Amino acid sequence: MRINVAQLLKGSVGGTRTYELDEVDVTVDGQESKVWGKVNLMRTSRSILVTGTLHTEVKCDCSRCLAAFSCPLTLNIEDEFFPTIDIITGTRLPMPDTTSFSIDEHNELDLAEAIRQYAIMALPMKPLCRETCAGLCPTCGHNLNEGECECPPERIDPRWLQLLEKVNERKGTK
Repeated sequence: MRINVAQLLKGSVGGTRTYELDEVDVTVDGQESKVWGKVNLMRTSRSILVTGTLHTEVKCDCSRCLAAFSCPLTLNIEDEFFPTIDIITGTRLPMPDTTSFSIDEHNELDLAEAIRQYAIMALPMKPLCRETCAGLCPTCGHNLNEGECECPPERIDPRWLQLLEKVNERKGTK
């Protein structure tokens, strides 16, 4: 998503513009995703500050049962985009550091890379298809969300039987 910010750069500090993103395509983690939401652009003394809340869904694999599912993400964007060319004189401007986002020589800022980075940061470390996911049987690999498997019940080490009895007693008293 490219936005021309020439008029905002010519304006006074504190000037703002709001843009509604409606199903913009962005590549997240190697897959195309639709992004929607609202972003606000504000002119600062040295850059354009982009803030906003965006939403997307990415395909993930459940870390317990390995099923593919659609994972909703909310992206709270707040980043500065620095111009590379002075809007008045046309001279090149130095970038503050190499990790900053830039506004190109045509006075356009591209939100795609910022959105991609925020989406990657918002991905859960251990995505779950649902909070109560039962996972896979460690013996046969059956998806336990689809029902019990045919594996015999696991034998309990006799050294743990007394502890198991105590746990069951407590459950019965409450």
